[in-house]
Parts: sequence; structure tokens; C-alpha cells
Amino acid sequence: MRLLITLSLLLSLLSGDDTALYKKGQKIFNTFCSQDGDKISCPKMPKSREEALNFYLHSSKKEDTSSKEMLYISVPKDAKCPVCGMFVYKYPKWSSKIVVNGKSYYFDGVKDMMKYYIFDGDFIYNRDDIDEMVVSDYYTLEPIPAKEALYLYDSNIYGPMGRELIPFKSEESAKRFKRDHGGREILKFNEITDTLVMALDG
Repeated sequence: MRLLITLSLLLSLLSGDDTALYKKGQKIFNTFCSQDGDKISCPKMPKSREEALNFYLHSSKKEDTSSKEMLYISVPKDAKCPVCGMFVYKYPKWSSKIVVNGKSYYFDGVKDMMKYYIFDGDFIYNRDDIDEMVVSDYYTLEPIPAKEALYLYDSNIYGPMGRELIPFKSEESAKRFKRDHGGREILKFNEITDTLVMALDG
């Protein structure tokens, strides 16, 4: 009974798209994978299945550790990207956030977040007052500190605003994604320049 209650709590925290991804991953896990203690074995599978499976496994691990721990960046439905004006909650895979003096600003992709961070002539605030800056790992949606993430630059996967900087928690996952989807290079946060950001818009 307790397992069912915590699972229901987890699903209630996810958006509609996330819930569908979680259930798809759960079905894939139950159908194709085996588990022996902490060891999980799954066959090689298409990327769409792999993405759903990774999301399910990550979410399940987080739920086991603490049902209160944030599984992804929670975006208010009325939050608009301060750069492009789009509603960010519609794009949970791409969401990122900057908190300045306790106020949260949400973005529908790293590209727009970096515009807000880099172009101090267009977006005027004190960068020293940034409390937090987080991005979403592409495969798991896990919030990760922006300055600790790695970014694949200009792959063949487009975000809501077109060509993107796609964030990853690990170098392994970034390299795997690059093998599958191209991209010019894998960058650290401090290697992202104004010229690179603007080049993504052509």
C-alpha cells in the first residue's frame, strides 16, 4: 500500500508529458529489462525508448531516496521566458532557471538563458546577485547547476527556439548524444561565448 501511495505522489508531481514518459519507461523496463539487486540489465534499444527508460529509472531512484526531492525544474504555468516571451512550462525537457535576489526567471532553453546571462546591455541586473542557475539534463530532466553541466553545441536536435546548447550531467551521456545526433563540440559553461550563442540564431 505504501508503494502505491508514493508512486501516486510521484506521478502527481509530474506534468502530463512527464507522466506519459514515466509510464512508457516503466513499461519498457518491465518488458525488456532484468534486475538483480542494484544491477539492472537492458538490451540495446532505439533512442526514444532509451530516453523514456532513463527518465523512469532516474525518477524511481529519486522517489526511493526522497519523495520530496525535486525531480525536475518545476515551472509555474504563467511563467514566460524573459528573452522570447514563450510559456516555459510547455517545454519541461528544455527548461532552465536563474534565481536573482530570490526571484526566479524561467527559460525554454539554455540558449535563451545564456542570452539573459551574457548580454548585460539588454538584460540589466547585477550578475553577482545570482543565487542559483540550473539547467535540465537532456536524458533525465534532473536539475543540475548550470556551471557544472556540459553542453553539446548545435546538434541536429532542435529545441523550442531552434538550434540549442543541450545540457548533460556527464561527459559520457554528452558524447553518446553527440555520436547519435552530431553537434560541433561539447562545451563547459565558461566556454560558452556571446558569439557562439548568437551564431545559433544564424
